[in-house]
Amino acid sequence: MWIRLCVVLAGYVFGLFQTGYFLGQRMHRDIRSEGSGNAGATNALRVFGLKAGFLVFFGDLMKAVICCSLIKFGLADYFGDLTPAMVLYGGLGVILGHTYPFYLNFKGGKGIAASGGMILVFDWRIALICFAVFLFLVFTTRLVSLGSLTALTLFFLLEILFVRLRWLALPPACLAEVFVISGITVLMAYYSHRSNLSRLLRGEENRIHLKKK
Repeated sequence: MWIRLCVVLAGYVFGLFQTGYFLGQRMHRDIRSEGSGNAGATNALRVFGLKAGFLVFFGDLMKAVICCSLIKFGLADYFGDLTPAMVLYGGLGVILGHTYPFYLNFKGGKGIAASGGMILVFDWRIALICFAVFLFLVFTTRLVSLGSLTALTLFFLLEILFVRLRWLALPPACLAEVFVISGITVLMAYYSHRSNLSRLLRGEENRIHLKKK
């Protein structure tokens, strides 16, 4: 168990790099005091514009990609059959660090870009499908929360489907853990978006309006 906690903790350290916060600091602005008060890519898009939103999304995505890639490709010999689960443990840590950074009073982003980076390293085919669905929903509805939650839910369902169809070969030793950690990741996304969910159900969710800066 301790090795799993160490991997989550290592991921948490990676997640502490708050791209949106640091970008705002360069502009002498605190992104958490503007817009939705969130430090993630969607609020950066609303507050700073399209270019900034993309930079924040890319930065938050890459911190998960780097962490999970180190586990998958650098430590696979050490973790053995547990490697797929460890990739998700690392990704979970990144999401926690991004969402609850201790040095920002535990007020960060919502972890969607970081989740995307984790999924990309875990299985690029599932990531590609989820990203396509995310983009489709965002461009047709302009509701980022809807696209984000749908994509994360789809990740969990596709993971099960790929395993059942034997398109994704997971060692039996880590199968249960993979499903549990994936489920926790999805539940965390829903918890982080609980206010968005309420607005979605009332038909009052904020839509994005792209602006270049």
